[in-house]
Amino acid sequence: MVGRSVIRLLPVVLLPLVAVLAGAAPAQAEGYRYWSFWQRGGDGGGWTYAAQGPSAARPGDGDMIGFRFAVSEDSRDAARPRGTARFDAICGADSPAKRGTKRIAVVLDFGTAQDAPDGRTPPKSRTACARVGADATAGEALAAVAKPLRYNSSALLCAIAAYPKSGCGEAVAAQKDDDTGDGGPSAGLIGGTAVVLALGAAAVWQTRRRRA
Repeated sequence: MVGRSVIRLLPVVLLPLVAVLAGAAPAQAEGYRYWSFWQRGGDGGGWTYAAQGPSAARPGDGDMIGFRFAVSEDSRDAARPRGTARFDAICGADSPAKRGTKRIAVVLDFGTAQDAPDGRTPPKSRTACARVGADATAGEALAAVAKPLRYNSSALLCAIAAYPKSGCGEAVAAQKDDDTGDGGPSAGLIGGTAVVLALGAAAVWQTRRRRA
């Protein structure tokens, strides 16, 4: 009877422990620290994650392009450039339309200290009006107002206005472990689970022995 009672109790005892063990290790998802590229019309609409890279995209006169430095897992959770400035506020009457050229409003958001390498203080966000040739790419517009730029061998944009000074799209931990431990279940919890498992095994053995 004792063995059968213990067997009946095993699911009740083990399931919570399994749940605790499953939740004891923090998520190990990784993100990437990089400059994301965004586009929007000059009317102040929402930012859209660019379908092409800055070296291929060709915005038109009066368009806006934005760049945001942040840690993101992928394009679905990438941080948008902050601020609500419209094209007119960036380029304004001082940059009238001229034949053979186009004006592109550029928004540069250097991100937060949390996103910065080694927790450094990033430069302040800023805007600029780029006047470039009619066939210029977004990358050329960016180069006109935010040099020096840095690219890697795969043509990935690594730095704008020399920020950051090193690194390029490196993987970083999206969730830090608690400083009080190594992120795994405690020895006491593992030991307690082992005791319950041993008790269950003993109960099963005892029941089989009595039946025999």
